[in-house]
Amino acid sequence: MNWLLVLAGGAVGAALRYLIDRAVQRRQSTPFPWGTFTVNTLGSLVLGLLTGAELARAADQEYGEFIGTGLCGALTTYSTFSWETVHLARTGETVRAAGNTVSTTFTGLGAVLIGITAAQALWD
Repeated sequence: MNWLLVLAGGAVGAALRYLIDRAVQRRQSTPFPWGTFTVNTLGSLVLGLLTGAELARAADQEYGEFIGTGLCGALTTYSTFSWETVHLARTGETVRAAGNTVSTTFTGLGAVLIGITAAQALWD
């Protein structure tokens, strides 16, 4: 049954990733990969909320499998982030490449922290 939860979460996460990425990219005209930045930040926030809920014993293991492994695993994308960063650097956009690396890393960590803090406030 666990693999079905991961599969279902992955299907939802992959679809959300595509839809969010396309919606964000359509609304901006810079070479910065805002769509990937958005899905990675959103996924980090959701994973932080889930972690906080699990720490407070407000979420069962099934939530972790569906949301954490499935949904967030398919929603976030380290490979696309890496490819887009290398692409920016190779096309002479070294400042944007560095900015993408730093902003994605710190925003993702910050989003996880915000998610954990929000979950603790809700369930503690």
